Amino acid sequence: MNQDRNISRRWLLGAMLAGAAGPALGGTPVLAPRPFARFAEPALVPVQLAAPDAGALIEAARLGGQVTFAVADARTGQLLEAAGAEVPQPPASVAKAMTALYALDSLGGGYRFATRLVATGPVQGGVVAGDLVLVGGGDPTLSSDGLADMAAELRRLGVTGVAGRFLVFGGALPFVPAIDPAQPAHVGYNPAVSGLNLNYNQVHFEWRRAQGNWQLSLEARAERYRPSVGMTRMQVVQRQAPAFTFSSNGAYEDWTVATAALGNGGSRLLPVRRPEAYAAEVFHTLAAAQGVRLPQPQVTGAMPAGTVIMEHGSDELRVVLRDMLRWSTNLTAEAVGLASSVRRGVGAGSLAASARVMGEWAAPRFGLAGPRFVDHSGLGDASRITAIDMVRALARAGGEGQLRPILRNLPMRDASNNEIRNHPIRVAAKTGTLNFVSGLGGYATGPGGRELVFAIFAADVARRERLSQAERESPAGAREWTQRARRLQQQLIERWAAIYA
Repeated sequence: MNQDRNISRRWLLGAMLAGAAGPALGGTPVLAPRPFARFAEPALVPVQLAAPDAGALIEAARLGGQVTFAVADARTGQLLEAAGAEVPQPPASVAKAMTALYALDSLGGGYRFATRLVATGPVQGGVVAGDLVLVGGGDPTLSSDGLADMAAELRRLGVTGVAGRFLVFGGALPFVPAIDPAQPAHVGYNPAVSGLNLNYNQVHFEWRRAQGNWQLSLEARAERYRPSVGMTRMQVVQRQAPAFTFSSNGAYEDWTVATAALGNGGSRLLPVRRPEAYAAEVFHTLAAAQGVRLPQPQVTGAMPAGTVIMEHGSDELRVVLRDMLRWSTNLTAEAVGLASSVRRGVGAGSLAASARVMGEWAAPRFGLAGPRFVDHSGLGDASRITAIDMVRALARAGGEGQLRPILRNLPMRDASNNEIRNHPIRVAAKTGTLNFVSGLGGYATGPGGRELVFAIFAADVARRERLSQAERESPAGAREWTQRARRLQQQLIERWAAIYA
Protein backbone atom coordinates (compact mmCIF):
# COMPACT_ATOMS: atom_id res chain seq x y z
CA MET A 1 0.00 0.00 0.00
CA ASN A 2 1.28 3.47 -0.86
CA GLN A 3 2.35 5.62 2.04
CA ASP A 4 -0.30 8.26 1.36
CA ARG A 5 -3.04 5.64 1.66
CA ASN A 6 -1.70 4.10 4.84
CA ILE A 7 -2.84 6.81 7.29
CA SER A 8 -2.62 5.27 10.73
CA ARG A 9 -5.21 5.48 13.50
CA ARG A 10 -2.48 6.68 15.86
CA TRP A 11 -1.55 9.60 13.57
CA LEU A 12 -5.18 10.64 13.12
CA LEU A 13 -5.87 10.51 16.84
CA GLY A 14 -2.80 12.60 17.59
CA ALA A 15 -3.61 15.16 14.93
CA MET A 16 -7.20 15.55 16.05
CA LEU A 17 -6.41 15.82 19.77
CA ALA A 18 -3.79 18.44 18.97
CA GLY A 19 -6.30 20.45 16.94
CA ALA A 20 -3.94 20.12 13.99
CA ALA A 21 -4.64 22.38 11.06
CA GLY A 22 -1.75 21.14 8.87
CA PRO A 23 -2.07 18.76 5.94
CA ALA A 24 -2.71 15.11 6.65
CA LEU A 25 0.37 14.03 4.73
CA GLY A 26 3.84 15.30 5.39
CA GLY A 27 5.13 17.53 2.58
CA THR A 28 1.75 17.83 0.85
CA PRO A 29 1.20 21.43 -0.27
CA VAL A 30 -1.59 23.42 1.31
CA LEU A 31 -4.31 24.56 -1.05
CA ALA A 32 -4.64 28.31 -1.24
CA PRO A 33 -7.61 29.13 -3.47
CA ARG A 34 -8.13 32.59 -1.92
CA PRO A 35 -7.19 34.54 1.24
CA PHE A 36 -8.91 33.38 4.41
CA ALA A 37 -9.37 34.97 7.82
CA ARG A 38 -7.67 33.26 10.74
CA PHE A 39 -9.88 31.07 12.88
CA ALA A 40 -9.60 29.67 16.37
CA GLU A 41 -8.50 26.11 16.97
CA PRO A 42 -11.36 23.85 18.09
CA ALA A 43 -11.78 23.06 21.75
CA LEU A 44 -10.40 19.68 22.82
CA VAL A 45 -13.20 17.12 23.04
CA PRO A 46 -13.22 13.35 23.49
CA VAL A 47 -12.82 11.64 20.10
CA GLN A 48 -14.52 8.43 19.00
CA LEU A 49 -12.64 6.97 16.03
CA ALA A 50 -14.76 4.40 14.24
CA ALA A 51 -13.61 5.36 10.78
CA PRO A 52 -11.88 2.55 8.88
CA ASP A 53 -8.52 3.02 7.22
CA ALA A 54 -8.82 4.47 3.71
CA GLY A 55 -6.38 1.94 2.28
CA ALA A 56 -8.40 -0.93 3.74
CA LEU A 57 -11.58 0.44 2.14
CA ILE A 58 -9.89 0.71 -1.24
CA GLU A 59 -8.48 -2.79 -1.02
CA ALA A 60 -11.86 -4.23 -0.02
CA ALA A 61 -13.56 -2.60 -3.03
CA ARG A 62 -11.53 -4.84 -5.39
CA LEU A 63 -11.61 -2.35 -8.25
CA GLY A 64 -8.19 -3.02 -9.75
CA GLY A 65 -6.45 -0.25 -11.61
CA GLN A 66 -5.97 2.81 -9.41
CA VAL A 67 -8.06 4.71 -6.88
CA THR A 68 -7.01 8.28 -6.09
CA PHE A 69 -8.58 10.97 -3.95
CA ALA A 70 -8.07 14.28 -2.19
CA VAL A 71 -10.18 15.99 0.47
CA ALA A 72 -9.76 19.51 1.86
CA ASP A 73 -11.45 22.01 4.12
CA ALA A 74 -13.80 23.96 1.85
CA ARG A 75 -13.39 27.20 3.83
CA THR A 76 -9.63 27.31 4.25
CA GLY A 77 -8.52 25.14 1.35
CA GLN A 78 -6.39 23.09 3.77
CA LEU A 79 -5.62 19.63 2.39
CA LEU A 80 -6.72 17.01 4.93
CA GLU A 81 -6.07 13.65 3.29
CA ALA A 82 -4.98 12.31 -0.08
CA ALA A 83 -4.10 9.13 -1.94
CA GLY A 84 -2.32 9.26 -5.30
CA ALA A 85 -3.74 12.75 -5.62
CA GLU A 86 -1.23 13.85 -8.28
CA VAL A 87 -1.87 10.89 -10.59
CA PRO A 88 -3.85 11.94 -13.71
CA GLN A 89 -7.09 9.97 -14.03
CA PRO A 90 -10.01 9.97 -16.50
CA PRO A 91 -12.71 12.13 -14.87
CA ALA A 92 -15.68 10.81 -16.88
CA SER A 93 -18.65 13.14 -16.33
CA VAL A 94 -17.03 14.89 -13.38
CA ALA A 95 -15.49 16.93 -16.21
CA LYS A 96 -18.92 18.56 -16.61
CA ALA A 97 -18.29 20.47 -13.38
CA MET A 98 -15.27 22.11 -15.03
CA THR A 99 -17.33 22.75 -18.16
CA ALA A 100 -19.97 24.49 -16.06
CA LEU A 101 -17.34 26.78 -14.54
CA TYR A 102 -15.87 27.46 -17.98
CA ALA A 103 -19.30 28.38 -19.37
CA LEU A 104 -20.22 30.61 -16.42
CA ASP A 105 -16.92 32.46 -16.77
CA SER A 106 -17.19 32.78 -20.58
CA LEU A 107 -20.89 33.41 -21.13
CA GLY A 108 -22.29 34.50 -17.76
CA GLY A 109 -25.04 32.86 -15.74
CA GLY A 110 -27.79 34.93 -17.38
CA TYR A 111 -26.85 34.00 -20.95
CA ARG A 112 -29.62 32.55 -23.13
CA PHE A 113 -29.19 30.58 -26.35
CA ALA A 114 -31.40 31.87 -29.15
CA THR A 115 -32.97 30.06 -32.11
CA ARG A 116 -34.23 32.48 -34.75
CA LEU A 117 -36.33 32.68 -37.87
CA VAL A 118 -34.83 35.09 -40.38
CA ALA A 119 -36.60 36.38 -43.51
CA THR A 120 -34.54 37.63 -46.44
CA GLY A 121 -37.49 39.58 -47.81
CA PRO A 122 -40.64 41.27 -46.53
CA VAL A 123 -43.89 39.48 -45.74
CA GLN A 124 -46.45 40.33 -48.43
CA GLY A 125 -49.95 38.93 -48.30
CA GLY A 126 -48.88 36.29 -45.81
CA VAL A 127 -45.95 35.13 -47.94
CA VAL A 128 -42.27 35.74 -47.24
CA ALA A 129 -40.94 37.41 -50.40
CA GLY A 130 -37.59 35.71 -50.16
CA ASP A 131 -36.08 32.88 -48.11
CA LEU A 132 -37.06 31.81 -44.61
CA VAL A 133 -34.06 30.65 -42.56
CA LEU A 134 -34.17 28.60 -39.36
CA VAL A 135 -31.00 29.73 -37.57
CA GLY A 136 -29.59 27.73 -34.70
CA GLY A 137 -27.79 29.53 -31.90
CA GLY A 138 -26.24 26.45 -30.32
CA ASP A 139 -29.13 25.82 -27.91
CA PRO A 140 -28.64 22.29 -26.53
CA THR A 141 -32.11 22.27 -24.95
CA LEU A 142 -34.24 23.07 -28.02
CA SER A 143 -37.07 20.55 -28.32
CA SER A 144 -39.91 19.74 -30.67
CA ASP A 145 -42.13 21.69 -28.28
CA GLY A 146 -39.97 24.79 -28.82
CA LEU A 147 -40.15 24.42 -32.59
CA ALA A 148 -43.92 23.94 -32.34
CA ASP A 149 -44.19 27.21 -30.43
CA MET A 150 -42.15 28.93 -33.14
CA ALA A 151 -44.39 27.50 -35.86
CA ALA A 152 -47.50 28.67 -34.01
CA GLU A 153 -46.04 32.15 -33.58
CA LEU A 154 -45.15 32.27 -37.27
CA ARG A 155 -48.79 31.62 -38.09
CA ARG A 156 -49.94 34.29 -35.62
CA LEU A 157 -47.70 36.74 -37.46
CA GLY A 158 -49.78 36.05 -40.54
CA VAL A 159 -47.21 33.99 -42.46
CA THR A 160 -48.72 31.20 -44.54
CA GLY A 161 -45.99 30.52 -47.07
CA VAL A 162 -42.55 31.33 -48.52
CA ALA A 163 -41.83 32.46 -52.05
CA GLY A 164 -38.15 31.53 -51.88
CA ARG A 165 -36.39 28.69 -50.09
CA PHE A 166 -36.66 27.23 -46.61
CA LEU A 167 -33.07 27.14 -45.33
CA VAL A 168 -31.53 25.89 -42.10
CA PHE A 169 -28.23 27.11 -40.68
CA GLY A 170 -26.29 25.42 -37.89
CA GLY A 171 -22.93 27.15 -38.22
CA ALA A 172 -23.01 28.92 -34.86
CA LEU A 173 -20.95 26.00 -33.50
CA PRO A 174 -18.55 23.60 -35.21
CA PHE A 175 -20.16 20.41 -36.48
CA VAL A 176 -19.11 17.26 -34.61
CA PRO A 177 -20.42 13.98 -36.14
CA ALA A 178 -20.10 12.10 -32.82
CA ILE A 179 -18.77 13.16 -29.43
CA ASP A 180 -16.62 10.05 -29.03
CA PRO A 181 -16.01 7.95 -32.18
CA ALA A 182 -14.96 4.99 -30.01
CA GLN A 183 -18.49 4.49 -28.68
CA PRO A 184 -20.97 2.05 -30.30
CA ALA A 185 -22.84 3.68 -33.18
CA HIS A 186 -26.31 3.29 -31.65
CA VAL A 187 -25.90 4.76 -28.16
CA GLY A 188 -28.07 7.83 -27.75
CA TYR A 189 -25.67 9.59 -25.38
CA ASN A 190 -23.13 9.98 -28.21
CA PRO A 191 -24.91 12.12 -30.84
CA ALA A 192 -23.64 14.70 -33.27
CA VAL A 193 -23.20 18.31 -32.14
CA SER A 194 -24.13 21.37 -34.17
CA GLY A 195 -25.21 24.95 -33.88
CA LEU A 196 -28.77 23.66 -34.46
CA ASN A 197 -29.64 20.82 -32.08
CA LEU A 198 -33.02 19.23 -31.37
CA ASN A 199 -34.19 16.87 -28.63
CA TYR A 200 -30.56 16.42 -27.59
CA ASN A 201 -30.03 15.13 -31.14
CA GLN A 202 -31.86 11.92 -30.38
CA VAL A 203 -34.76 10.21 -32.12
CA HIS A 204 -37.20 8.04 -30.17
CA PHE A 205 -37.39 4.51 -31.59
CA GLU A 206 -40.26 2.35 -30.33
CA TRP A 207 -41.35 -1.13 -31.32
CA ARG A 208 -43.94 -3.72 -30.39
CA ARG A 209 -44.93 -7.09 -31.77
CA ALA A 210 -48.51 -7.72 -32.82
CA GLN A 211 -49.82 -10.77 -34.69
CA GLY A 212 -46.32 -11.84 -35.69
CA ASN A 213 -45.37 -8.46 -37.17
CA TRP A 214 -43.26 -5.62 -35.86
CA GLN A 215 -44.83 -2.18 -35.52
CA LEU A 216 -42.13 0.49 -35.52
CA SER A 217 -42.18 4.22 -34.91
CA LEU A 218 -39.48 6.88 -35.10
CA GLU A 219 -40.43 10.18 -33.50
CA ALA A 220 -38.99 13.54 -32.53
CA ARG A 221 -40.60 13.11 -29.13
CA ALA A 222 -40.89 15.92 -26.59
CA GLU A 223 -43.37 16.57 -23.77
CA ARG A 224 -46.24 17.96 -25.89
CA TYR A 225 -45.37 17.01 -29.46
CA ARG A 226 -44.09 13.84 -31.07
CA PRO A 227 -43.93 14.32 -34.85
CA SER A 228 -42.86 11.35 -36.97
CA VAL A 229 -39.39 11.45 -38.48
CA GLY A 230 -38.77 10.38 -42.08
CA MET A 231 -35.03 11.08 -42.41
CA THR A 232 -34.32 8.23 -39.97
CA ARG A 233 -35.35 4.79 -41.19
CA MET A 234 -35.34 1.43 -39.44
CA GLN A 235 -35.39 -2.11 -40.80
CA VAL A 236 -35.80 -5.27 -38.71
CA VAL A 237 -33.36 -8.00 -39.77
CA GLN A 238 -33.37 -11.69 -38.81
CA ARG A 239 -30.05 -12.06 -36.97
CA GLN A 240 -28.54 -12.48 -33.53
CA ALA A 241 -25.86 -9.76 -33.70
CA PRO A 242 -24.94 -7.01 -33.99
CA ALA A 243 -27.94 -5.41 -32.30
CA PHE A 244 -27.83 -2.36 -34.62
CA THR A 245 -26.07 -1.23 -37.77
CA PHE A 246 -25.98 2.31 -39.15
CA SER A 247 -25.34 3.87 -42.55
CA SER A 248 -26.13 7.17 -44.22
CA ASN A 249 -26.35 8.13 -47.88
CA GLY A 250 -26.67 11.85 -47.17
CA ALA A 251 -30.45 11.96 -47.48
CA TYR A 252 -31.38 9.33 -44.89
CA GLU A 253 -29.98 7.84 -41.72
CA ASP A 254 -30.57 4.11 -42.10
CA TRP A 255 -30.60 1.67 -39.21
CA THR A 256 -31.11 -2.05 -38.99
CA VAL A 257 -31.96 -3.85 -35.77
CA ALA A 258 -31.56 -7.54 -35.00
CA THR A 259 -34.70 -9.48 -34.12
CA ALA A 260 -32.80 -11.01 -31.22
CA ALA A 261 -32.45 -7.54 -29.65
CA LEU A 262 -36.14 -6.63 -29.72
CA GLY A 263 -38.11 -8.98 -27.48
CA ASN A 264 -41.85 -8.28 -27.60
CA GLY A 265 -41.59 -4.52 -27.34
CA GLY A 266 -39.67 -1.56 -26.02
CA SER A 267 -38.07 1.75 -26.91
CA ARG A 268 -34.73 3.49 -26.92
CA LEU A 269 -33.14 6.74 -28.03
CA LEU A 270 -30.94 6.63 -31.12
CA PRO A 271 -28.37 9.33 -31.95
CA VAL A 272 -28.91 11.75 -34.79
CA ARG A 273 -25.91 12.39 -37.06
CA ARG A 274 -27.38 15.22 -39.19
CA PRO A 275 -28.92 17.60 -36.65
CA GLU A 276 -29.72 20.45 -39.03
CA ALA A 277 -31.68 18.17 -41.36
CA TYR A 278 -33.46 16.65 -38.36
CA ALA A 279 -34.54 20.04 -36.98
CA ALA A 280 -35.53 21.21 -40.46
CA GLU A 281 -37.81 18.22 -41.09
CA VAL A 282 -39.48 18.57 -37.71
CA PHE A 283 -40.08 22.31 -38.15
CA HIS A 284 -41.43 21.69 -41.66
CA THR A 285 -43.95 19.20 -40.22
CA LEU A 286 -44.97 21.43 -37.32
CA ALA A 287 -45.35 24.48 -39.58
CA ALA A 288 -47.61 22.49 -41.93
CA ALA A 289 -49.80 21.60 -38.95
CA GLN A 290 -50.23 25.35 -38.40
CA GLY A 291 -51.17 25.98 -42.03
CA VAL A 292 -47.76 27.36 -42.97
CA ARG A 293 -46.59 25.86 -46.29
CA LEU A 294 -42.82 25.66 -46.56
CA PRO A 295 -40.63 24.35 -49.40
CA GLN A 296 -38.56 21.26 -48.69
CA PRO A 297 -35.70 22.33 -46.43
CA GLN A 298 -32.14 22.88 -47.54
CA VAL A 299 -29.12 23.04 -45.25
CA THR A 300 -26.90 26.05 -45.90
CA GLY A 301 -23.34 26.65 -44.78
CA ALA A 302 -23.55 30.43 -45.14
CA MET A 303 -25.87 32.58 -43.08
CA PRO A 304 -27.96 34.79 -45.42
CA ALA A 305 -28.57 38.42 -44.52
CA GLY A 306 -32.10 39.19 -43.46
CA THR A 307 -34.46 40.34 -40.73
CA VAL A 308 -35.11 38.39 -37.55
CA ILE A 309 -38.86 37.91 -37.38
CA MET A 310 -38.90 35.60 -34.36
CA GLU A 311 -36.63 34.38 -31.58
CA HIS A 312 -36.96 31.43 -29.20
CA GLY A 313 -34.73 31.67 -26.14
CA SER A 314 -33.47 28.96 -23.83
CA ASP A 315 -33.58 29.15 -20.06
CA GLU A 316 -30.79 31.11 -18.42
CA LEU A 317 -27.43 29.39 -18.53
CA ARG A 318 -27.52 28.74 -14.77
CA VAL A 319 -30.65 26.63 -15.27
CA VAL A 320 -29.23 24.89 -18.35
CA LEU A 321 -26.09 23.99 -16.39
CA ARG A 322 -28.05 22.86 -13.34
CA ASP A 323 -30.00 20.43 -15.50
CA MET A 324 -26.81 19.33 -17.27
CA LEU A 325 -25.19 18.50 -13.95
CA ARG A 326 -28.31 16.75 -12.68
CA TRP A 327 -28.97 14.60 -15.76
CA SER A 328 -25.40 14.50 -17.10
CA THR A 329 -26.45 15.35 -20.66
CA ASN A 330 -23.42 15.04 -22.91
CA LEU A 331 -24.83 17.19 -25.71
CA THR A 332 -25.42 20.09 -23.30
CA ALA A 333 -21.84 19.90 -22.06
CA GLU A 334 -20.40 19.91 -25.57
CA ALA A 335 -22.66 22.73 -26.79
CA VAL A 336 -22.00 25.04 -23.85
CA GLY A 337 -18.28 24.25 -23.98
CA LEU A 338 -18.06 25.00 -27.69
CA ALA A 339 -20.15 28.16 -27.26
CA SER A 340 -17.77 29.30 -24.53
CA SER A 341 -14.76 28.86 -26.79
CA VAL A 342 -16.55 30.63 -29.64
CA ARG A 343 -17.27 33.54 -27.30
CA ARG A 344 -13.57 33.68 -26.40
CA GLY A 345 -12.65 33.61 -30.08
CA VAL A 346 -10.11 30.81 -29.71
CA GLY A 347 -9.89 27.07 -30.22
CA ALA A 348 -13.42 26.43 -31.44
CA GLY A 349 -12.51 24.71 -34.71
CA SER A 350 -13.11 21.26 -33.25
CA LEU A 351 -14.28 19.61 -30.06
CA ALA A 352 -10.76 18.59 -29.08
CA ALA A 353 -9.42 22.09 -29.73
CA SER A 354 -12.18 23.66 -27.66
CA ALA A 355 -11.58 21.22 -24.81
CA ARG A 356 -7.86 22.01 -24.90
CA VAL A 357 -8.67 25.71 -24.55
CA MET A 358 -10.84 24.90 -21.53
CA GLY A 359 -7.89 23.15 -19.90
CA GLU A 360 -5.61 26.06 -20.69
CA TRP A 361 -8.18 28.40 -19.12
CA ALA A 362 -8.57 26.26 -16.00
CA ALA A 363 -4.84 25.94 -15.22
CA PRO A 364 -4.13 29.60 -14.34
CA ARG A 365 -7.70 30.28 -13.20
CA PHE A 366 -7.54 27.70 -10.40
CA GLY A 367 -3.80 27.11 -10.09
CA LEU A 368 -3.86 23.62 -11.61
CA ALA A 369 -0.88 21.56 -12.68
CA GLY A 370 -2.25 20.94 -16.15
CA PRO A 371 -5.47 19.05 -16.84
CA ARG A 372 -6.00 17.58 -20.31
CA PHE A 373 -9.48 17.43 -21.80
CA VAL A 374 -10.50 15.90 -25.14
CA ASP A 375 -14.13 17.02 -24.86
CA HIS A 376 -16.42 18.93 -22.50
CA SER A 377 -18.60 16.03 -21.34
CA GLY A 378 -16.03 13.50 -20.14
CA LEU A 379 -17.30 10.87 -22.58
CA GLY A 380 -13.88 10.52 -24.19
CA ASP A 381 -11.71 8.40 -21.92
CA ALA A 382 -8.46 10.14 -22.93
CA SER A 383 -9.20 13.17 -20.70
CA ARG A 384 -7.08 13.38 -17.56
CA ILE A 385 -7.10 15.40 -14.35
CA THR A 386 -5.64 14.75 -10.91
CA ALA A 387 -7.72 14.58 -7.75
CA ILE A 388 -5.73 17.45 -6.23
CA ASP A 389 -6.39 19.65 -9.29
CA MET A 390 -10.10 18.87 -9.15
CA VAL A 391 -10.20 19.78 -5.47
CA ARG A 392 -8.34 23.03 -6.14
CA ALA A 393 -10.93 24.02 -8.74
CA LEU A 394 -13.86 22.99 -6.55
CA ALA A 395 -12.45 24.83 -3.54
CA ARG A 396 -12.05 28.07 -5.48
CA ALA A 397 -15.45 27.72 -7.17
CA GLY A 398 -17.08 26.95 -3.83
CA GLY A 399 -15.64 30.05 -2.26
CA GLU A 400 -16.91 32.14 -5.14
CA GLY A 401 -20.38 30.61 -4.88
CA GLN A 402 -20.51 29.54 -8.52
CA LEU A 403 -20.87 25.79 -8.57
CA ARG A 404 -22.37 24.44 -5.37
CA PRO A 405 -25.86 25.94 -5.90
CA ILE A 406 -26.28 24.12 -9.21
CA LEU A 407 -24.82 20.76 -8.18
CA ARG A 408 -27.14 17.87 -7.49
CA ASN A 409 -27.70 16.85 -3.87
CA LEU A 410 -26.77 13.18 -3.64
CA PRO A 411 -28.42 11.04 -0.95
CA MET A 412 -26.47 8.64 1.20
CA ARG A 413 -27.62 5.04 0.73
CA ASP A 414 -27.73 1.81 2.71
CA ALA A 415 -26.32 -1.56 1.68
CA SER A 416 -29.49 -2.24 -0.37
CA ASN A 417 -29.04 1.07 -2.23
CA ASN A 418 -32.05 2.65 -0.53
CA GLU A 419 -31.87 6.34 0.31
CA ILE A 420 -31.18 7.05 3.98
CA ARG A 421 -33.52 9.86 4.95
CA ASN A 422 -32.28 12.51 7.39
CA HIS A 423 -28.70 11.30 7.06
CA PRO A 424 -26.38 13.68 8.97
CA ILE A 425 -23.99 13.99 6.00
CA ARG A 426 -25.10 16.19 3.11
CA VAL A 427 -23.38 15.83 -0.27
CA ALA A 428 -23.61 18.01 -3.38
CA ALA A 429 -21.45 16.58 -6.15
CA LYS A 430 -21.05 15.51 -9.77
CA THR A 431 -20.81 11.84 -10.56
CA GLY A 432 -18.92 10.38 -13.50
CA THR A 433 -19.26 6.89 -14.95
CA LEU A 434 -17.70 5.07 -17.87
CA ASN A 435 -17.12 1.34 -18.07
CA PHE A 436 -14.55 0.62 -15.33
CA VAL A 437 -14.18 4.34 -14.62
CA SER A 438 -15.98 6.08 -11.77
CA GLY A 439 -15.53 9.58 -10.37
CA LEU A 440 -17.15 11.84 -7.81
CA GLY A 441 -16.28 15.44 -7.03
CA GLY A 442 -18.04 17.99 -4.88
CA TYR A 443 -18.81 19.08 -1.35
CA ALA A 444 -19.77 17.22 1.83
CA THR A 445 -21.06 18.76 5.05
CA GLY A 446 -20.88 16.71 8.25
CA PRO A 447 -23.07 16.87 11.34
CA GLY A 448 -20.75 19.46 12.89
CA GLY A 449 -21.32 21.83 9.97
CA ARG A 450 -17.79 21.76 8.56
CA GLU A 451 -17.81 21.64 4.78
CA LEU A 452 -15.30 19.49 2.95
CA VAL A 453 -14.39 19.57 -0.74
CA PHE A 454 -13.29 16.31 -2.33
CA ALA A 455 -12.55 14.40 -5.52
CA ILE A 456 -12.43 10.61 -5.89
CA PHE A 457 -11.32 8.90 -9.11
CA ALA A 458 -11.25 5.15 -9.72
CA ALA A 459 -10.18 3.70 -13.05
CA ASP A 460 -9.12 0.31 -14.34
CA VAL A 461 -7.85 1.71 -17.62
CA ALA A 462 -6.25 -1.53 -18.79
CA ARG A 463 -9.51 -3.45 -18.36
CA ARG A 464 -11.42 -0.73 -20.22
CA GLU A 465 -8.93 -0.70 -23.08
CA ARG A 466 -9.45 -4.44 -23.61
CA LEU A 467 -13.11 -3.88 -24.50
CA SER A 468 -14.16 -4.01 -28.13
CA GLN A 469 -16.35 -1.21 -29.44
CA ALA A 470 -19.39 -3.51 -29.38
CA GLU A 471 -18.77 -4.35 -25.70
CA ARG A 472 -18.65 -0.73 -24.59
CA GLU A 473 -22.40 -0.33 -24.10
CA SER A 474 -22.76 -2.99 -21.40
CA PRO A 475 -19.66 -5.15 -20.82
CA ALA A 476 -19.65 -8.08 -18.44
CA GLY A 477 -18.78 -7.08 -14.90
CA ALA A 478 -19.14 -3.32 -15.43
CA ARG A 479 -22.36 -2.89 -13.44
CA GLU A 480 -20.97 -4.68 -10.40
CA TRP A 481 -17.68 -2.77 -10.65
CA THR A 482 -19.55 0.53 -10.69
CA GLN A 483 -21.64 -0.48 -7.69
CA ARG A 484 -18.49 -1.25 -5.71
CA ALA A 485 -16.91 2.04 -6.79
CA ARG A 486 -19.94 4.03 -5.65
CA ARG A 487 -20.03 2.19 -2.35
CA LEU A 488 -16.35 3.02 -1.83
CA GLN A 489 -17.05 6.69 -2.56
CA GLN A 490 -19.70 6.80 0.15
CA GLN A 491 -17.47 4.96 2.61
CA LEU A 492 -14.69 7.48 2.06
CA ILE A 493 -17.08 10.40 2.56
CA GLU A 494 -18.40 8.81 5.76
CA ARG A 495 -14.83 8.33 6.95
CA TRP A 496 -13.95 11.98 6.29
CA ALA A 497 -17.11 13.21 7.98
CA ALA A 498 -16.36 11.11 11.06
CA ILE A 499 -12.79 12.33 11.30
CA TYR A 500 -12.79 15.87 9.96
CA ALA A 501 -16.38 17.15 9.94
